Amino acid sequence: MQYDIRTDVKYGPLEIIDVGRLADECTVPWWNQTLCRVNDCVMRLGVFEGEFHWHSHEREDEVFFVLDGKLFVDLDGRTIELARRQGVLVPRGVRHRTRAQVRTVVLMVEAATVVPTGDVPAAG
Repeated sequence: MQYDIRTDVKYGPLEIIDVGRLADECTVPWWNQTLCRVNDCVMRLGVFEGEFHWHSHEREDEVFFVLDGKLFVDLDGRTIELARRQGVLVPRGVRHRTRAQVRTVVLMVEAATVVPTGDVPAAG
């Protein structure tokens, strides 16, 4: 699976953040765009269909919040299923991967220092 991950900050202060338009314009199966910076964090929009690789972030927590679709967050030993309007915090150091069986739109909040593909790729 190829990922289209864009870490440039798309919106500045007081600009309208139009996640609906961005999601509607997305034509690739796994896309991620940094929307804005909030203090020392970033908010990202993801449009996912398929699965990401197993990884962890050793220094940063990560929040996933589903706007549309259904997201599976696989952890060692269990899977969290997130429906529309649900979210979860994955703490730093926890090995995980995300999956979407149908096109799913997700907001993510994480430290600006996070490497979106993970610090530690891990065999699954």
